[in-house]
Formats: sequence, C-alpha cells, structure tokens
Amino acid sequence: MEVYTVSLFGHKEFNNPLKVGKQLEKEVRDLIDHNEYVEFLIGRNGMFDLFAASVIREVCKEYDYGNAALVLVLPHITPDYKNNTAMIDKMYDEIEVCEEAERYSNRLSVGVCNRNMVDRSDLVIVCVERREGGAYKMMMYAKDTGKPVKNVACFDFSSEPINVD
Repeated sequence: MEVYTVSLFGHKEFNNPLKVGKQLEKEVRDLIDHNEYVEFLIGRNGMFDLFAASVIREVCKEYDYGNAALVLVLPHITPDYKNNTAMIDKMYDEIEVCEEAERYSNRLSVGVCNRNMVDRSDLVIVCVERREGGAYKMMMYAKDTGKPVKNVACFDFSSEPINVD
C-alpha cells in the first residue's frame, strides 16, 4: 500500500476559523480522494492542532476511516497525555513519540519532533498568518527542504497573508 504522509502546523491562535476550516476540509477531502492511504501527522500544542484534528476526524468519519489515519506525534510523553490518556487515545488513530526528540530538553524537543514530521512528509499543510513562531519556522523549513506546502490561511485578510509560493 502506498502511504501519502501529510504533516500539519499552525499558530497556537489564528483568525477566521470558519474559513480555515472550510479550506482545510477541502484539502483533506482532496487528499483522501486522490491517494491510496493518507497519514495525517499532527501535534497537540495549540488551538490549530486541536481544530485541525477535529476537521480531519470529521472528514474521515464520512469516508468511514477507509484510507486515512490521524496520528498524534508527541516529542515526549507530556503531562497532558499522562493526565488524559483515555480521552486522547480515542481522538487519534495512533499515538507516536518521536524517539529523536526524547533525547532533548522540553524546549528543544518540540522543534526536533516538528522537523522529523516534515522530513517524513510528502506534503506540509500550515495555518500561518504571521512571520513568526514555530508554525512559520516549520513552513520555512519545509520550503527549504523542497517539500510542497499549502497554507490554509491564504485568503483575504486586512493585512496580506503569508503565501508560500
């Protein structure tokens, strides 16, 4: 089976969740429709991660989870995971701990884990509205490594959105 891997990154807080959700839903549907099997890699570090996981789960339900998996990738076992294991396990198809990131301090481990996710991916989907923060850094890292990037925050803003092209 050919697996198409997609990692997702976004700002902890973002604008226009309705528009972002519609754009993300469109991208997820297209990926599932055009690939044999899609593996969505996502963290759990802010509003976008939880929001995107919810959108992906809903689309996958419509497809009866036939050719997609939602994978939570953690840099290490977090207090959030320890305290909410049963609930979190129900939300994701798989839980992974990035072995490479476990060797680093908490502060560095997230970046190491995120780069590992990008390196594994065929596509990177971001929700980037500002030229700062971890999501922006991962978008630039993905571009620098030649990975295709889609920004679901690219639509009309009062200020110009970040475009990856």
